[in-house]
Amino acid sequence: MTLTETLTHRHTTKAYDKSRTIPAPVFAQLLEALHYSPSSVNSQPWHFFVAETDASKARIAKATSGIFAFNAPRVTEASHVVVLCARTTLTPEYLETLANQEQADGRFATEEARNAGHKARSGFVNLHIQAGDIAEWTQKQTYIAQGFLLLSAAMLGVDATPMEGFDAAILSDELKLAEQGLAPAVIVSLGYHSDADFNAKLPKSRLPKQDIFTTL
Repeated sequence: MTLTETLTHRHTTKAYDKSRTIPAPVFAQLLEALHYSPSSVNSQPWHFFVAETDASKARIAKATSGIFAFNAPRVTEASHVVVLCARTTLTPEYLETLANQEQADGRFATEEARNAGHKARSGFVNLHIQAGDIAEWTQKQTYIAQGFLLLSAAMLGVDATPMEGFDAAILSDELKLAEQGLAPAVIVSLGYHSDADFNAKLPKSRLPKQDIFTTL
């Protein structure tokens, strides 16, 4: 499919075929999409929890109770589920880890270049710390990773459901997120839709292009 065909074919899946599992080589590519997602100043302020067994998916589904019960089967019946979490802080130690990794990966020709890059990133992060919006900023970065995951899934013929409809407190407690300096951003279920997925049969609906694009 062309990119446009992929974009128009992609939809938020409402029901999954529990009998179908994403092949391991395909799912490995989806993890690569998350791994190589871009982030501001290469901060990579995220962590991804992957559920691929019934038991692990049941843990995630605990957060889809009460008013969010409509999302429970989209977690338990999917092939895989990914919980995308954002770091709540970016400590000096973490920023040092990033600089060391970039150096190990050959991004700096000299030690001076490494130190300059580290100083620039730390300065940008400190701007958000001073503004008091570091947790909000890292959540925004994590949504970039979600976009890469959704598009990559569509390109590979995998259906997906991004979900904000979950109890963040329950999920945080289940995965001990606060203790790890993390906060849940979004849950994405992945797999193949079933015949009960009414959304797969519906046409796309978007505002007219002239309402959302302005050429300067």
